[in-house]
Amino acid sequence: MTQSPDSGYSAQLMRVAYDRVVKKYGPVLGVDQLHLEIRAGEFIVLLGPSGCGKTTTLRMLAGLETVTSGSIYIGETCVNEIPPRERDVAMVFQSYALYPHMTIAENIAYPLRVRRIPRSEIASRVKKAAELLGIGELLERKPKELSGGQRQRVALARAIVRQPRVFLMDEPLSNLDAQLRLHTRGELKRLQYELGTTTLYVTHDQAEAMTLAHRVAVMDGGRLQQFDTPLAIYQRPANRFVAGFMGSPSMNFLEGKLDHAERRFVGPDITLRFANEVLSPPPSSDKVTLGVRPEDVALSVTAFEGGLPATVYVTEALGNETYVFLNVGPGRIVARADPAMRFEIESRVWLSFDETKLHFFDHVSGNRLS
Repeated sequence: MTQSPDSGYSAQLMRVAYDRVVKKYGPVLGVDQLHLEIRAGEFIVLLGPSGCGKTTTLRMLAGLETVTSGSIYIGETCVNEIPPRERDVAMVFQSYALYPHMTIAENIAYPLRVRRIPRSEIASRVKKAAELLGIGELLERKPKELSGGQRQRVALARAIVRQPRVFLMDEPLSNLDAQLRLHTRGELKRLQYELGTTTLYVTHDQAEAMTLAHRVAVMDGGRLQQFDTPLAIYQRPANRFVAGFMGSPSMNFLEGKLDHAERRFVGPDITLRFANEVLSPPPSSDKVTLGVRPEDVALSVTAFEGGLPATVYVTEALGNETYVFLNVGPGRIVARADPAMRFEIESRVWLSFDETKLHFFDHVSGNRLS
C-alpha cells in the first residue's frame, strides 16, 4: 500500500495484464489476441474509433464481459473466473449514473454501504473523497441541483471512495461541453498523480489520450496497433492507421513512387525532390505512401526553387494559428500556418516539407518504413 502525502488516500499499486485475450460475439471478433502489460500506477488510455474493441477490453477487465480465450491478470491473479464484485475495480461511465433521490453524500457512500463498512469509516472516507475533488460543500444537495461538471466529480468521488485496486473510465468526459471537458481533463490528470492508482481510460478523443496518458494503446478492428508513450506514437506511428488517427488535424498522405536514384517522390501531378536519402534500406516496392503532419508543411506566397505549387481551397483562422487547406495535384492537404499570414481562397501558394519529419508507409500493408 502507498499513500499520497497530500490526499490521505491509500492506493494499492497493481499491475494489469492481458495475455493473448480474445473476445468473440458468435462469429464476430471483438478483440483479437490482445497482449498488454500495464505497470502498477500507470495511466493507460485505450484509444480508437467506435467499434475498435476498446470498451470491450475495459469491460472484460471489470468482469462485465466474459473472455473467449486468453487470460487477464490484476496483480499476479488471473481474474477470468472471479465475479465482478470481487475484482476490486471501480468503473466510471459516460453517464454519471447517480441516484436522483439520494444526497451527494449518500451517492458517494453507496458502494461502502453495500460492503457493510462501519458508519464512522464511511463518513470519514466520503469527506476525504469529496474534499479531494472540491465538492465538500455539495454533500447535502441532490444531483439535480448540480452542474454536469459537478455531477461528474461526484461520480469520480464514488469510485475513489472505494479505494479500488484499478480505476476503469469509459469516456467519462464526453457529456461535458468543450471548456468544461478541458478543465476536468486537467483535474483528472492531477487526481491520478495524487492517488497513484492504476487507471485504464477509454476514449476516441486523441487530445485526451495525448494529455492524460503515460502510455496509449491504439486499437482498430479489435487489434492493438501500437502501445507507447503519446509522443512516441505521434512522432513514430507504427502504421498509416495510427498516423492518421493521432493528431488534429490528422496527418496528410500522398500516394506515389519513390525514386531512390533521383532522390525524389513522384505522385499524380506532384514531384518532390529530397536533399538526402530518405529511406534506408529502400522498400521492396517503389510504391509508397508519404505522410507529413500539418505543422511540417511550410507555405510561401511567392515561388521558390523546389517549391510545390498548390491552390488554397479554404482557410480556418483559430486565433493562435490558421489551418490552410490546399489542393495539391488531385489531392488535398492541410498546413498549419502563422496567424499573421493571409491566404485568399483560390490563390496560388508554394509549399515545402521538412525532410526530417517525413513518414513513409508500405503501399500495401500500411506499415511504417524505416
